[in-house]
Amino acid sequence: MRSIWKGAVSFGLVSIAVKLYSATEEKDIRFHQVHRADGGRIRYQRICSLDGQEVSYDEIAKGYDLGGGEMVVLTDSDLADAPLTTSRAIEVLQFVPAEQVDPMLYNKAYYLEPEGAATKPYVLLRDALTRADRVAIVKVALRQREQLATLRVRDGVLVLNTMLWPDEVRNPEFGFLDDDVQARPAELAMAGSLIESMAADFHPEEYTDNYRAALQEIIDAKAAGREVLTPPAEEPAPGAAVDLMAALRASVERARAVRGEPGAPAEPVAPSGGRTTAPKKAAAKAPVKAAAAKAAGAGAKAAGAAAKAPAKKAAARERRSA
Repeated sequence: MRSIWKGAVSFGLVSIAVKLYSATEEKDIRFHQVHRADGGRIRYQRICSLDGQEVSYDEIAKGYDLGGGEMVVLTDSDLADAPLTTSRAIEVLQFVPAEQVDPMLYNKAYYLEPEGAATKPYVLLRDALTRADRVAIVKVALRQREQLATLRVRDGVLVLNTMLWPDEVRNPEFGFLDDDVQARPAELAMAGSLIESMAADFHPEEYTDNYRAALQEIIDAKAAGREVLTPPAEEPAPGAAVDLMAALRASVERARAVRGEPGAPAEPVAPSGGRTTAPKKAAAKAPVKAAAAKAAGAGAKAAGAAAKAPAKKAAARERRSA
């Protein structure tokens, strides 16, 4: 695993340096949008709705819609002034019973690993939480957002569970809650018997994603049947050359190696227009070939004129005798 964040757990006057790792990963089969005919990826452009121009990332800011066509635009400098007092700290606020934390509030889970010499205080906090049978309520700033979270112990590791803020949980406003509908005692007893007949201990490893497995079988069958498109590789965007001559020299050496002629003279470098300069020998031969062609044409013309001369003289004699 690769850590995604570094900071410290602030536990009273004790500071515990930790690394943060994502504890979960989604296993969904992800698809790309492609052109059905050739399998080419569908790309999206960032187009301004007002001028119709494509916008680069460095020109994009965050906008808050006030309604009525009004927009407040925030830049990175504006956001830099927002207070994030816990930007590199996991601040412990309280220790509460775990059953008092509504599971509805839980969002995402992360593992915490002690860093450097922080193993001893890390183990101390872990064992103290286990003995007290409580979870720590903390605040932490992740991805430029302050979040409420809990610290608890799982398999000997401290786990950070980020939570939703209370005002982010919707109230269930449904009409049937106001209706006076009650279950009869016999119905409750029968439902209780059904629950008891289906009671078991929860073992999550016993459950599988059947849809994902079936979808993978379809993909494998398609691949085995060779109904697979291989779109041509996209040309990478040219990067800025740090040393132009070094890049050209390396290109020439690579071309020599491909031809198997390490001692061959360097091939001409194509200028920006895309036309390749001809080698010197070829350039020298070009005038010679042109002269030869010109001379041959002149000779043929002279031979034709010589062949026509006797015919002209005979015609003249016949006219005089007549």
